[in-house]
Amino acid sequence: MTELNEIRFNESNIQLKGNLVKGSILPERAIELDRTITIQGDTVIEGAVYAYKLEVQQGDSEIRGAVFTQVELYVNSEAKGNITFKKSVASANSIVSRALGCNLTFYSDINAKSVTLYNAFVAGSIYADEVILQNCVVIGGVFATQSIDLTNSIIGTFNSQSVKLAQQIWLLLPSAFSIEKIVTIPGTQMYNLSLADMGSLYKGTTPALNSGKIEMNLDTDEVKTTLTNEEVQKTIRSYTVVGKVLAADLLDFDKFQNHFLLSATSLGSQLYKSYHLGVDDNGQPVSMTFDKVKAFFFKILRGTINVAEIDGKFNISDIVANFN
Repeated sequence: MTELNEIRFNESNIQLKGNLVKGSILPERAIELDRTITIQGDTVIEGAVYAYKLEVQQGDSEIRGAVFTQVELYVNSEAKGNITFKKSVASANSIVSRALGCNLTFYSDINAKSVTLYNAFVAGSIYADEVILQNCVVIGGVFATQSIDLTNSIIGTFNSQSVKLAQQIWLLLPSAFSIEKIVTIPGTQMYNLSLADMGSLYKGTTPALNSGKIEMNLDTDEVKTTLTNEEVQKTIRSYTVVGKVLAADLLDFDKFQNHFLLSATSLGSQLYKSYHLGVDDNGQPVSMTFDKVKAFFFKILRGTINVAEIDGKFNISDIVANFN
């Protein structure tokens, strides 16, 4: 890795390959506002980046500061290796990565007019007008003013005007929202992991009884709410298993360490300390690091870790007994 201490950047274009930039890449003159930055691989930028357009052609590449682009942040579809953004990433227009062979990680939030990501891990949330995700994991929420298109992904929750789902969709939180009725292609399945014992699944131990995924029915699990004031009437559709989750809490279910697991992961680059979730079946402590949690969720997504299904049923007499 070559350290760049004194380098004269071209006013219209910066190309980096095999470089360490010890600082930020920010415009100092008006002409530099239209500067394009191209990362050709093996590059670390320790500070923030502002660019008219930022293209990542190849890993291993890491940007440790916040990123903002006027037009586009684009990851080349042929990119390989690790591509990491340690702080928030934003664009006035689009953020796009359809790369199938790279390890793309966002440690914080994403904000843009349109976001398209394949095979990406996002520790924060995504805010945009239009969002397309395929084979992705988003620990936070996906919030779009116009549309969301999800294919085979794990997300915390979502909220949008229109939503399209395909293959398998996994929710980490009890509810998700849309204005229009959700559109699905035939064979699509939607599961909720609110009552999955993710702590035990992470440790490789036996999950607690009556824990697991809940299959959601987009017809029966839909709750329609109409909000009105003197001028506007708006209908919101909620797709929720919150009744089953509340029943589980009344039954005094073990806390599955789900909230701790998700909250610690959402810290992203701030998760400097390695935490422990207890011990495995061999009595060895199980450490929780960002990379391990990321791998854990992708194993669920790809079916390597099987989450058993529960029906969400409960006996009201069990609830009454807890109050006696």
